[in-house]
Amino acid sequence: MAELVYPPVLTLFRGVFRGLGIRFTMEGAEHLPAEGGAVLASNHISYLDFAFAGRLALDRGRLVRFMCKESVFRNPVAGPLMRGMHHIPVDRAAGAAAFGHAVRALGAGEIVGVFPEATISRSFMLKEFKSGAARMAQEAGVPIVPMAIWGGQRIYTKAHKIDAGRGKAVMLKAGEAFLPAPDAGVAEITAELHRRVGALLKDLQDRYPQHPSDEADGWWLPAERGGSAPTPERARELDIADAAARRARKQKKRG
Repeated sequence: MAELVYPPVLTLFRGVFRGLGIRFTMEGAEHLPAEGGAVLASNHISYLDFAFAGRLALDRGRLVRFMCKESVFRNPVAGPLMRGMHHIPVDRAAGAAAFGHAVRALGAGEIVGVFPEATISRSFMLKEFKSGAARMAQEAGVPIVPMAIWGGQRIYTKAHKIDAGRGKAVMLKAGEAFLPAPDAGVAEITAELHRRVGALLKDLQDRYPQHPSDEADGWWLPAERGGSAPTPERARELDIADAAARRARKQKKRG
């Protein structure tokens, strides 16, 4: 397919990253297949994770088609860009269409990027995974490449303003690909993916070269690591409250 939009967008993001002085550590690009389909499955901690994960894949000469919520495609600015980069819209009320689109893309030799947590983790620890990554990889007969991202939450994440301060470290690591067995259970595959992403994330957190400057700056560090980020339990409560508020806004508009 023609790539008229993706290359200039990548050039733009590289310029933004340089402007922010981001100190990247990127590992494991060799685990992405040089050709052919694969599911790239990562944790989700920031609004920039798509750009970060795509940056790592670019080191392997691959472009990633991310699965993104359908509302982004209706944005007058982002929508044309998302369609031009051949990303995959996901309407949670009609997920079968997005699933079929992703499986066809995988069968055509594309790398499809997914965030199995479905939403940004406010605790910055792994949430429960949805089964979509496992199901589409098994359906298409392609490998899953687990991946972890750490540090991006310090720049732009949920419930926090953009911090354009220079010099923040962002670490990316892809792990060894694994091919789900045709007869394996989806829950089993999903659990293995969760284990692998969790191990990668722990490794990045253990090696992260920067630390909070003071107690107030510890918001981006998980509570279990001494930071002030919400615990997973509190994060779940906040997600539920947000979902209820969104439903109320939609009902108000309809009314």
